[in-house]
Amino acid sequence: MTGEKTPLTLIGLGPMGRGMVAKFLEHGHPVTVWNRTASRADELVAKGAVRAETAAAAVGANRLVLLSLTDYAAMYEILDGTPLAGRVVVNLSSDTPEETVRAAAWLAERGAELITGGVMVPAPLIGTESAYVFYSGPREVLEPYEPTLSVIGRPEYVGAEHSLAQLFYQAQLDAFLTGLAGILHAFALVGTAGVPARNFVRYLADNVDSLGLYLDETVRHLDEGNHPGDEANVLMMGATARHVVGASEAGGIDAELPRAVQSLYDRAIAAGHGRESWTSLIEVIRKR
Repeated sequence: MTGEKTPLTLIGLGPMGRGMVAKFLEHGHPVTVWNRTASRADELVAKGAVRAETAAAAVGANRLVLLSLTDYAAMYEILDGTPLAGRVVVNLSSDTPEETVRAAAWLAERGAELITGGVMVPAPLIGTESAYVFYSGPREVLEPYEPTLSVIGRPEYVGAEHSLAQLFYQAQLDAFLTGLAGILHAFALVGTAGVPARNFVRYLADNVDSLGLYLDETVRHLDEGNHPGDEANVLMMGATARHVVGASEAGGIDAELPRAVQSLYDRAIAAGHGRESWTSLIEVIRKR
């Protein structure tokens, strides 16, 4: 069975890397692994992975090389001086979109191709139905490996420009991290009155669930460049933003996050968007 499966190398055995290797092994793919801390490979080797003694040996073992590292700087540190000609490097590390463009040129100078990737689930969900991965780079380079890569999550190809997968990935994390911070801030705010988080969570859950209801209308406003403010305009919501800041300050909790939100509303009002929908904040965000 393994002879019919694409062999691959995976470098970087943090939680994500180990989760991916485990899934590839489950699906019969021969996997060579390397990590700076060699002991992280022990459990995977026991399951059938091949431990390479050096990063160069790991790269030399297979044409398909996956990287699961902290950032792209780690790629240069590990692969500099390693023969890379003929390799397809799927970098699943997080960094800026601009860095992926530089990395593509760096690899091309060494005869390798870059496919940029962004895994959109945490390690425990790798390979589940909810898992998907953004990819960008030359379509013809990615296509032969899509069946293999689908083991870790549904491949979502977003374009030939190397920066696009990283841009999609960071945009998702932008919404996610900001949302998580907002959730914690809301718990802290009710906590100023001694309210336990468990007493507020069902109300907050309703609030979070309702956000999806606004997406279709929001997308229409953004793509059309039209922001009718019949129901929730910037002036009204900006007043609420000021009240959140005031409540935070009065409660003695950190108010930097709501101040940042209030700043968007204040600047939108100053720019003449007061009677428009809250979606007009995009104009302030884009200009900044």
